[in-house]
Amino acid sequence: MNADATAGSAGPGRAAIVTVSYNSHDVLPPFLASTPAASSAPVEVVVADNDSADADGLRAVTEAAGARFLELGENRGYGAAVNRAVATLGPDVRWVLVSNPDVVLGAGALDRLIATAAADPTIGAVGPKVLEPTGEVYPSARLVPSLRTGLGHALFANLWPGNPWTKRYRQEGEQDLRRDAGWLSGACVLVRRDVFERLGGFDEGYFMYFEDVDLGWRVGHLGLRNVYEPAATATHVGGTATQGSSDRMRRAHHESAYRFLARKYRGWWLWPLRLVLRVALALRAHLTHTR
Repeated sequence: MNADATAGSAGPGRAAIVTVSYNSHDVLPPFLASTPAASSAPVEVVVADNDSADADGLRAVTEAAGARFLELGENRGYGAAVNRAVATLGPDVRWVLVSNPDVVLGAGALDRLIATAAADPTIGAVGPKVLEPTGEVYPSARLVPSLRTGLGHALFANLWPGNPWTKRYRQEGEQDLRRDAGWLSGACVLVRRDVFERLGGFDEGYFMYFEDVDLGWRVGHLGLRNVYEPAATATHVGGTATQGSSDRMRRAHHESAYRFLARKYRGWWLWPLRLVLRVALALRAHLTHTR
């Protein structure tokens, strides 16, 4: 049986889609509406809720779409919510598509991602081409940041958008070719269930941001590949759940960026570089706040 046929079957190779909601009333319905056409057969969909103000309303929306609502009762972050949802899946689920709720999956996207991964056992994760509502391609398959690219991107991304460090990190000129990547955006990524579990899922030390960078980095350390598959598409429509919290999100982004790079370069002799990184990220936070 081919990978497309096994995507939603009841036998070995079954797939599931996991998303995380947090006051996601405006985006969850179109996301759920897009899931049936993403696969050639029915797929289990789980919505893990991070303590939304109207969890009952989101439960109703979820169950009306035939999906399962997992009310966590607390907000421990994106990665922790995904981990909890994956832990509830049956043992026959071989593939897990992790997606933000403010995404609309393209027709056949899940089938295409599974077909790509199933064709090569060295592939641990596959990500689609992520589109903005305007049709522009979001750079969702990037290099794992190094101190050089991390510092250059942190310092110049907003002041000099075309700087070489940001361009290299984002791999912006390679959006129409299937290729390996250092990591794939957690906005929409397919992961082999056994690989996800070998890694212990997402690192729950990241409340939000960089948990996907960390996961891709650890997939690579297993000797497996993160592959960008542009034949599968998903559109990032955005939502209103985080409006009014930009300062908090900015701080979380820079804290997570520092956590990742400090853990990647954790040798005691590298403390001067970690100090420079901390200062650079603080400067970027200040600059983005004042723009």
